Amino acid sequence: MATATPVAKPSTPRVSVRPKLPLLGVAGFLAALAYLVVLPLIRLQTTAFENGAQGYTTAFGAPGIGGVLVTTFALALGSFAIAMVLGTLLAWASTQLPPRFGWMRSLPVLPIVIPAVANVIGWAFLLSPRPGYLNALLRNLPWWNHLETGPIDVYTVPWIIIITGFSLAAFVYLFVSAGLKDINQEHVEAAQVCGSSRIGVFFKVVLPLLRPSLIYGGGVVLLLGLGQFTAPLLLGTSQGIDVVTTEIYRYVSTSPTDFAAAAAMGSPLLIFGLIVVIGQKIALGDQRRFVTHGGKGFRSSGQTSKLAAVAILLYATLSTLLPIAALTVVALSNFWTPEINPGDFTLANVREVISAPDTRDAVITSVVASGAGVVLVLIIGFISASLLLRGQRFKLARTLLDFIVALPLGVPAVIFGVGFLLTYSYPPLILYGSRWVIILVYTALMLPFGTRMLLATMIAMGNGYLEASRVCGAGLLATNTKIVLPLLRTSMGASAALMFVLLTHEFSASMLVRSPTTNVMGTVLFDYWTNGSYPTVAAIGLVMTVVTGIGVAVAMAFGGRDVFDKL
Repeated sequence: MATATPVAKPSTPRVSVRPKLPLLGVAGFLAALAYLVVLPLIRLQTTAFENGAQGYTTAFGAPGIGGVLVTTFALALGSFAIAMVLGTLLAWASTQLPPRFGWMRSLPVLPIVIPAVANVIGWAFLLSPRPGYLNALLRNLPWWNHLETGPIDVYTVPWIIIITGFSLAAFVYLFVSAGLKDINQEHVEAAQVCGSSRIGVFFKVVLPLLRPSLIYGGGVVLLLGLGQFTAPLLLGTSQGIDVVTTEIYRYVSTSPTDFAAAAAMGSPLLIFGLIVVIGQKIALGDQRRFVTHGGKGFRSSGQTSKLAAVAILLYATLSTLLPIAALTVVALSNFWTPEINPGDFTLANVREVISAPDTRDAVITSVVASGAGVVLVLIIGFISASLLLRGQRFKLARTLLDFIVALPLGVPAVIFGVGFLLTYSYPPLILYGSRWVIILVYTALMLPFGTRMLLATMIAMGNGYLEASRVCGAGLLATNTKIVLPLLRTSMGASAALMFVLLTHEFSASMLVRSPTTNVMGTVLFDYWTNGSYPTVAAIGLVMTVVTGIGVAVAMAFGGRDVFDKL
């Protein structure tokens, strides 16, 4: 008996989910990163525009707002001018050092390593009108021996500008030094053969080729000067000197708090930051114009100058050594007076700081928050660098990612502090009062540094190792864990140590997101400063410096002596 052949039913086409997984993963990563970096800034603006833009009315309708804006831009432009001239000259001087003074090339970096809050307070101990140590010394000179105070008043706008400019010169030094290393020596030798002097070579050959470094470094320094918070807060507010950042802090820290006005006050800094970034791109144009080819890297000519060593040593003494020495003297004294009596020195203040529960907890919070922030930045930075370098399939995502990662560079830390305070004080994530809000703001601030440093190393690695791994049948996960990460170990170690150094003395954002029960070293130091406990303040400043010094030692161990060149 014949049997009927069953007719196969047409199968429903199956939609594969696997090709969509990478896209969903990238989208999720971008969304999380936008929540971390972009949402706080959006919250700022939405808060400022609430109730018919009442925040703008309050902030920019307040009496004296014109003077605040003038002082802010004067501080930014004045410190910018000082930093650019001084940093460029220091970088050039470092190329003229005799061989036995080569170790001095690291001295101009010290203002970055030393906590800014400790450095500023050190200057206060030196140049306060009456008890300042340098002022007391200057009053012994014939020109000023008739004075009872002064002759210098550190609590004035010009001296706040000078102190800020001296500190920011270290950033310019780093950028210009890196640019000098990329200049082909053959161009310099050609100018010398044609009879140009050393000064002529600098202005006619070296300086034009340094244009990318000067523009990029100048933009960074201008933004840092515009968002300065430490020196104006510690030296200016008691004398009625206010800038935009201190006004933001006043609206948030006084009762009743006015988040809308604080958010509105940050708008000029955001707008100016965007203008600076766009101006950098226009000024640089086609960067291939500044590429020099040849087999010889830049080096100093056969002529060296001991005057260069004197200049670098003088800068290091004025910018770092003298403030730290003043901190040390006050920390070892019972009282801050113009007279220095080594016989009365005591370690009681240092012991008190180390044993006090609030300072001990602040040190632990600083170390834990900095360490956790570094770990998060390394993870996010590695994923971001991989997508920026090899994510050709996701063109739109790469553009957005590049913007999000670079955004914190153009936004002052104090503005991020207000944004994070607004974002994480309300649902869905209420983190205010915990260490997590400090960790997250630290992560956002360091994201550009970590991503850029890892990306530079990954570009230098090339694609050869990755292609060989894939030919051998390894997947993406195996390639990254067995090939890429081991090759990035040195760069990741240097990045981690350097970011830890920067975060352990972060002050601006910490002042906004701290709580009565959660403080870091800088915020505790500020509390003692406002209470007039100067020997205790100096002792805390020394503890911060020691913690940072340990970070520097770790940086040297992982990344070598040139770790700060990678900034």
